Amino acid sequence: MKTLEDQLSQYAAYHRDRRNILTHFVGIPMIVLSVVVLLARPAAELGGVAVSAATLAAIASTLYYLRLDWRYGIVMGLLLAACLAFAQTTAGMATAAWATLGVGLFVVGWVIQFVGHIFEGRKPAFVDDIMGLIIGPLFVVAEFGFLLGLRREVEAVVTARAGPVHTGRAPQAE
Repeated sequence: MKTLEDQLSQYAAYHRDRRNILTHFVGIPMIVLSVVVLLARPAAELGGVAVSAATLAAIASTLYYLRLDWRYGIVMGLLLAACLAFAQTTAGMATAAWATLGVGLFVVGWVIQFVGHIFEGRKPAFVDDIMGLIIGPLFVVAEFGFLLGLRREVEAVVTARAGPVHTGRAPQAE
């Protein structure tokens, strides 16, 4: 299994333009929330707890994140739990409203992502490695932590492997 640094570095290689990273701060949370919302129906009651495909996906994702790194795993688990709590409230909405919310968040989130990749001048990471879909949310959390000065040792490895973050594309040779 790839390490935390392997996964983040591979993903980061597709995300070195600061504008692209900033779009990911908005787009990825929207996409994650939309998927959780859309998977929240139908749900079964087990011991007074609503269990849906969203619940199972959040548990599986959290276990994967915990296996990569316990600190990031805890943060990701808490964020996914918040998404689940929101999704459970939306699951009770009328079908049209619930679907509009879920699909709307999904579409707008992806549009924002693709705008970021126009800035980057590179395709999204998941095109080459489907794991990019699960590493993307972790990347956003890691990048946010780096901005706060957290996990400098992880940031140093990612930067050494993927290169520095820049503020725009270098001019293309003609």
